Amino acid sequence: MKNLYCAEEIHGIYCGMLNRNQLEYDITEALQRSRVVALIGPRQCGKTTIARSFVPVDSLNYFDLEDPVSLARLDEPMIALKDLSGIVVIDEIQRKPDLFPILRVLSDRTPSKAKFLILGSASPDLQRSSSETLAGRIELIEMRGFSLAEAGLANHETHWLRGGFPIPFRAKSENDSVIWKKNYIKTVAERDIRLLGYSIPASSILRFWTMLSHYHGQIWNAAEPARSLGIGETTVRRYLDVLSDIFMIRQLKPWHANIRKRQVKSPKIYFRDSGILHQLLGIKSKKDLLVHPKCGASWEGYVIEELISIYKPDEVYYWATHNNAEIDLLMIRDGKITGVECKRADAPKVTPSMRIAQEDLGLTDVYVIYPGEKTFPLTKEIHAVAFKDIMEFFGG
Repeated sequence: MKNLYCAEEIHGIYCGMLNRNQLEYDITEALQRSRVVALIGPRQCGKTTIARSFVPVDSLNYFDLEDPVSLARLDEPMIALKDLSGIVVIDEIQRKPDLFPILRVLSDRTPSKAKFLILGSASPDLQRSSSETLAGRIELIEMRGFSLAEAGLANHETHWLRGGFPIPFRAKSENDSVIWKKNYIKTVAERDIRLLGYSIPASSILRFWTMLSHYHGQIWNAAEPARSLGIGETTVRRYLDVLSDIFMIRQLKPWHANIRKRQVKSPKIYFRDSGILHQLLGIKSKKDLLVHPKCGASWEGYVIEELISIYKPDEVYYWATHNNAEIDLLMIRDGKITGVECKRADAPKVTPSMRIAQEDLGLTDVYVIYPGEKTFPLTKEIHAVAFKDIMEFFGG
């Protein structure tokens, strides 16, 4: 398939072709298994570009529900869709939730004439309709901006600073990148949240979103932001859930081991895109980032997102006790638990917290990710892994 992302030079580094071959492969495999495939993710992360590599935008099999022509064609959806064959793309499907019963009927035909690739941001209607109306027929693929693998390891500093959204990552200057992110945040708050079915004043969500950037990497406590904003804790939790639903925030859930120690039960809060975090923190350059008090927390969140993308665990958690023992990330895949600590330090060391987590959780493997040059064992079970090696180390 033709890749539509062009080559770009960033800070004097030639990136080459920014390909999303793995994502295209995953979508192709899903379409062979399932009658309907939903590609979901935040606005502007590249869903439409990927879909157009499967079906050209000028094809009768392509429907963009932000286009009045496509909307007019779907005034009578059964008539418009029933005779199509091959892959049919419906972009921004959350704008017409009444299409889901039609898709159920069409996908149940024997033999099946078409497979449906539907694109959308999270919304109550999309989540409810996909789980209820298309149960057993739909496969969900979550998409994000460019991952480290797609951006290229040589560009990881730019990727960390600017984030993975294609336009700001590939912008010609830091100023262009900052302006795009500023407008993106404003548009999400003023337009997209409302269009997705959430009734929240734009000024309120912007204030909360900005405040939340200072909680990045911390254990969630609704009382503090509620008090600062002068609203109830229930409302604050709703705001957090909305930002999680639209893929802006990751609420990393706590793992509860069967031990007698008092364990933390609240989630940790991470921004899923480091560029959006930096924008809300007022970070505009690499120099700003490296001297900012949230630099370490930003790097920790960045590493966690990339590890999840590379390792593809079945479940992810963190673990902490009220006696300050903690491990940043627990990744569970095929029943095996892997522990990860993220340390922005020149020379990582084994800490008492790692030992406690290893003993209490029965971990056989703990990895300390740090921004150094060498990967080496700290003990038999604990390994220091250089950030530059994470794709090779965890990508198997």
